[in-house]
Amino acid sequence: MRVRRCTHVVLEPRESVSFDIAALLRGRAAADSRFEWVAFASHLDGPVAVDEAARDLLGSISARRWSERPQPDPHAATVSALVECGLLLADTTGHDGMRDRDETMRDANWWSLTAIAHRHSRWAGVDSVSDMRAQGLDTATGLRATLGPPPPSVLPLAGLYQPLPQQGADAFDQLLAKRATCRNFDQDKPLELPLLAQVLQRTVMAHAEVRIDPETVFLKKNVPSGGGLHPTETWLLALRVEGLAPGFYHYHPVQHALLPRPSPAPETLAELARRMLSGQEWFADAPALLILAPRFERSFWKYRNHAKAYRAVLLDVGHISQAIYTSATAAGLASFVTAAINEEEVDRALGVDGAGQGAVAICGVGWRAAEQVTAEFDPPRHRPG
Repeated sequence: MRVRRCTHVVLEPRESVSFDIAALLRGRAAADSRFEWVAFASHLDGPVAVDEAARDLLGSISARRWSERPQPDPHAATVSALVECGLLLADTTGHDGMRDRDETMRDANWWSLTAIAHRHSRWAGVDSVSDMRAQGLDTATGLRATLGPPPPSVLPLAGLYQPLPQQGADAFDQLLAKRATCRNFDQDKPLELPLLAQVLQRTVMAHAEVRIDPETVFLKKNVPSGGGLHPTETWLLALRVEGLAPGFYHYHPVQHALLPRPSPAPETLAELARRMLSGQEWFADAPALLILAPRFERSFWKYRNHAKAYRAVLLDVGHISQAIYTSATAAGLASFVTAAINEEEVDRALGVDGAGQGAVAICGVGWRAAEQVTAEFDPPRHRPG
C-alpha cells in the first residue's frame, strides 16, 4: 500500500483541566491537567486526536509524493489508524472519497492555514439564536452581565485631536443615514421583480468585460475586487418575489439574468431559509435572499497558496454587501447581511462543494414591516420602507 500525508494539516497541543471534587469538598484544590495532540485538516469536518506515535509518523511522510510502506511495517497499526481517520491517504480502493476531498482542496490552491480555518469555521445544523438565548447573550444587557464590559467604543489614545470640518448634509448623506439592518420584514408584501433587478444591476452586474483571450476574461462591476477577479457568485433564494416562482436561481452578471436551479418544494423553502440562516427567523422573513458564494478557485488561480488571498475574498463579500445595503436603501427597501449561516446546508442546496466554491454570507432585501417586533439598532430612526 502506498500512502501520503493529507495536503493541509495543523497539529495543536491541547490541555484539558479536571478537578478532584472530593479534594475540593475537603477544602483542598486539586486540579489535574491532561495533554493531547489534536490534528485539524482542511478536508476533514472535525478535529482528530492523535498520540505521539501518530504525530511523529505524520511528520515523516510526504504530502506531495506517494511512498510505499515497508513489509513488514513496524508502524502498521498507526498507519492503518491514520488512514481510517483521513490524515494519511492511501491509493487503495475504498479510500477514494477521502482522497478526492483532499485533492479538491489541494487543486484549488488554498494556503494551508486559511484552508483549515475555512473548513473548521463552517457550520452545519447550528441554531445560533437558541444558543445565544440559552447563554443569555441575545441582548446587550445579557452580554454585559455575562461577559463583563466590552473594550471601549473608541480607542482611548492620549493627546489633543485636531477637529475636522463637517460639510452640510447632501442627498448622499441623507441616503447613508437611512441605511440600517432590518430585522422586521413585511411577510404579506412581496418584492417586485424590477426593484430586485435594480439592486442586482447596481451591485453585482458586470458593466464591462475585458477579454485577453477566449478563456481569460475580467469583469468591471460597481464594487471593487482583489485582482479584478470578482470571484463571488450571487445566488437568489426567491421566497416572495412577484414574477418569480419560489426557489433557487443563479444570477448571471454579464447577461443580467436568472437561471432556475433545482429547488425543494415551495412549502419547505421558508424552513430551509431559517436553517440556512442558523435560526435567525427575522432574516428568514425577507422575501429575497442573496447568497454570496465566492469561487475561491478563481481568486486562487492568481493568488496561489497566498497568505492574503482568502482575506481579499472576504473583503470582496463585504464590498458587495455594503453596496446591496446602499442600493436597497435608495430604492426604499430594507436589507440585511449576516455571516452567521450554516454554510454546509447552504452549499448542499446550491450544489457546490465548499472548497472550490462556498457560501460566505447571505443578504436579504424586502419591505420593512409596519410594526417592529424584533429590536433593531437604528438610532436616527431614518428607516426605509
